[in-house]
Amino acid sequence: MLTENSDQKMKFPGLKLRKGTVPVPIIQGGMGIGLSSYTLAGAVAREGGLGVLSSAALDRIVSQRHGRRFRAREAAAQDVRDALFLGQGGKIGMNIMVAVINQYEDSVLGSMDGGVDAIISGAGLPMALPEIALNHPRADEVSLIPIVSSGRALEVICKRWKRTGRLPDAVVVEGPLAGGHIAWRKLEEATDPANRLENLLAQVFEVAKNWGNFPVIAAGGIYTHEDIVRTIQSGCAGVQMGTRFLATYESGANEVYKKLLVDCKEDDIELATRPGSPCGMMFRVLKPSPFYQQALRREREPKCDKGYLLNKGNCPSKYENEKTFCICNGLLASIDLNQNEKELYTVGHTAHRIDRIMSVKELMCELQNIPFTQEEQTPKEVRAHDKTPLIEAGYKSQEISGATLIRPAAALNT
Repeated sequence: MLTENSDQKMKFPGLKLRKGTVPVPIIQGGMGIGLSSYTLAGAVAREGGLGVLSSAALDRIVSQRHGRRFRAREAAAQDVRDALFLGQGGKIGMNIMVAVINQYEDSVLGSMDGGVDAIISGAGLPMALPEIALNHPRADEVSLIPIVSSGRALEVICKRWKRTGRLPDAVVVEGPLAGGHIAWRKLEEATDPANRLENLLAQVFEVAKNWGNFPVIAAGGIYTHEDIVRTIQSGCAGVQMGTRFLATYESGANEVYKKLLVDCKEDDIELATRPGSPCGMMFRVLKPSPFYQQALRREREPKCDKGYLLNKGNCPSKYENEKTFCICNGLLASIDLNQNEKELYTVGHTAHRIDRIMSVKELMCELQNIPFTQEEQTPKEVRAHDKTPLIEAGYKSQEISGATLIRPAAALNT
């Protein structure tokens, strides 16, 4: 329920997790690869929202950040720890794509090792999520939140999860205006009025009510304070937003990406279908992306040498370039971690409304409709593999049992 304070401002209710509450019911969407970096998630958590990391390619990103090799589980744990430190007591989540199947279990367990507050999982139905999580000693502390795009999908998930004795702690309902991968595989389905977010929410409210009435969170196309007010008044417990946070100093996108984001027009935003993502779902991109233009002309030879995003265990982009393109290589280039490839830029439908880059603090104030006090120093723009923010925040590395673990400086003196 929205409440009115003495300044006649509408105060949002907190978003309850399995353990604790997110003070501001705004979830910063998980954006891979490296876009929802530890600096972004930490900044959002510091401002009272749920800062969300992306597990995609963390082995590569965290290894570069800390100067030694991290496997998937250890990398997920370290990324959570890094974000929690910058978050100063705020809540941190991890977005884990079902389509990144080879690292799915390690990403779930590693996130829990690191102290994550919530795991959000989509890009496929996360059927095995509770079975994996229940093997971890922190199972009762971590919220498990599937992403769905229909009431039917949620019903299927709940029936499967019930066998484990664990139901969703909340659900994110993602409409067709979201960035990155969306659930639909045909353009006519994504643009069908029946699949507008408000219609999907109505379906999901009914299913959630039948399975314990857990919180419903809306995602896809939400942009302003007024959008959030309307969404909460419709019965949602909160919102998930990606593109607005992509356009912040703290996100992992490089300078060229952010400039194109500010300059883009509505016609520059496209759902890639043929060629499209290797996993078969439509993928929203900025049309001028150099990697996407190369893919449209079929100029990039079939190649997949990363192996993160798979379709039935394989990446078709390794063998053909007519129907698909290897998005992992293009996304890594967009965060300055793949110098031999052109860059690929993913956005949400509302990206054309972005007119400048701002800090997370200013954005969170805008979204809550509360006054913003100018920061003494503009946040630095760094990539996800840059450890400078950790060093400046007081982290030090310590050798323990042959492994470099990152700890707050204060902890080293106790």
